Amino acid sequence: MRSLISYDPVIDAGADELFRGFFKPVRWEGAPAPVTIKMDVTETENGYLVHAEIPGVRKEDINVAIEGNQVTVAAEVKRETEKKEGDRLLRSERYFGNVYRSFTLPADLDEPKCEATYEKGVLELKLVTKAPTPGKKLEIR
Repeated sequence: MRSLISYDPVIDAGADELFRGFFKPVRWEGAPAPVTIKMDVTETENGYLVHAEIPGVRKEDINVAIEGNQVTVAAEVKRETEKKEGDRLLRSERYFGNVYRSFTLPADLDEPKCEATYEKGVLELKLVTKAPTPGKKLEIR
């Protein structure tokens, strides 16, 4: 005689989730890989220090926008190649186009005091936070 086993779809869904996507290929050949700006953000005593990797870009092609506590870094990666007669491109994996990264910080930034430098493919942002304003005491009438 067979015994009955109860089935709970909430509890028993674990095995299905475990193998989801297991047999899919890791990367389709020829599919564009998402390009992101990789960055490190460090909190300093008067703000934040950001190092963002943007290799192969001229500093004129980089834009940094600050709105309150949101920072957006955008860059245009241009394809600069010399094609000589008789040369044949066999494979191209380098990305060209627009890339951007936006992030929000816990405090508003003082835009005029912030600085940006770009050297050897690394953008350095020195972001200064605004001084906290003291609370206002309301007079009760």
